[in-house]
Amino acid sequence: MIKETARMSASKADLNRKIFDWLGIAPFMLFALMFLVVPTLYLVTGAFQNAAGEWTLENIRGLFTDKILASFSISIRISLASALGGALIGFLMSWALVLGGLPSWVRSLVLTFCGVASNFAGVPLAFAFLATLGRMGLVTLLLRDWFGINLYATGFNLLSFLGLTLTYMYFQIPLMVLIVTPAIDGLRKEWREAAEILGANIFQYWTKVALPILFPSIMGSFLLLFANAFGAIATAYALTGSSLNIVPIQLYAQIRGDVLHNANLGYALAFGMIVITGISNVIYIFLRMRAERWQK
Repeated sequence: MIKETARMSASKADLNRKIFDWLGIAPFMLFALMFLVVPTLYLVTGAFQNAAGEWTLENIRGLFTDKILASFSISIRISLASALGGALIGFLMSWALVLGGLPSWVRSLVLTFCGVASNFAGVPLAFAFLATLGRMGLVTLLLRDWFGINLYATGFNLLSFLGLTLTYMYFQIPLMVLIVTPAIDGLRKEWREAAEILGANIFQYWTKVALPILFPSIMGSFLLLFANAFGAIATAYALTGSSLNIVPIQLYAQIRGDVLHNANLGYALAFGMIVITGISNVIYIFLRMRAERWQK
């Protein structure tokens, strides 16, 4: 009887603890439901309806018109270019911070800056680049007056594919540093020592041991950077307006515009973006799980 009572008390305490744990994450789940799940379902449903609420595939067929395909093409190319540049430079910066023998205060300073810069986007970032690399920007004028280099005479234009890619890299590089630095930290000294004992030089260690272990983290981070750039709109819209017809700007024009207004086609555009970014994030999660298994 005593054992049965103790067992029931333990079960009740365990149940109360589980309820308390679920209550702890309830606000986040409610927030995600209201601002992520429900809007996503609304967009997906709207992509397969017309203005009268009738089910149709016309909006999906509209995604394959030349103009919208061109928007997806330029968005994918900008996202790939900024993700590749951000991943490469960010990885080299992380390597220098972890294995380059720099003072500890440099690492703390850089990581703190990266935490801020990775979230610096939108209108402030666009203004910062216009004030720096615009036609009358500080760097543009310094190059012209001090070195005789007319940056815009060389064909450079901030309001172009290259200019938007460079702008995106401002927050892509810090994000890569924040993601990859813990992965490089996870490389064990024993692995390098074992490789050296077996006669491997630095190049062989990195190509045969370190990079294969880090590859899932690097590739996963690259995909995350791609998804991050693909969904960005505020920076691009503030910087280039409609001169670069990327998908988020095309989406904004369809939902809020006066000329191109077609809300359901906008929902279809959003659905296409969800599919592309969803695939990127699923692959990222898979690679992240694989990298964590390697580093255990």
